[in-house]
Amino acid sequence: MKILLPVDGSEVSLDAVRFVIQMSLSGLKSSVVLANVQEPATLYELVVAHDPQVIEEVSDAAGAHILEKAEALLKGAHISYECEVGKGDPAHTLIDILERFACDLVVMGASGTTGLRSALLGSVSNEVLHAAGVPVMIVKSSAYSEE
Repeated sequence: MKILLPVDGSEVSLDAVRFVIQMSLSGLKSSVVLANVQEPATLYELVVAHDPQVIEEVSDAAGAHILEKAEALLKGAHISYECEVGKGDPAHTLIDILERFACDLVVMGASGTTGLRSALLGSVSNEVLHAAGVPVMIVKSSAYSEE
């Protein structure tokens, strides 16, 4: 089973990684696609940088840095994984990654936004839950913290 694991650097996204590790230790044979989505550069950043390539490199490096803790957890558990850093709207980009890597499942952390903020803005997990053509598991905060 190929699992998409979106990681944004938050503790709840690492809880989702720990959840996948627990499933693997319980016998689920899986590989993982770790994904991070960087927002596109603002007009201000484009004007100040003078070189779009610099922004691209910084964005890629930031995404790779965010994935490092999740990579360490998966390496320690001997779970095979691939990494992907995307750019754009987080939910839509995650759906693109899901389809491109032909994942069978998404496991992601709940954002923990309040009801009003979630209702006004929507959350990435909610959007992925409704747009994905595969099952989506939402892991709540501290469900699988290290002991």
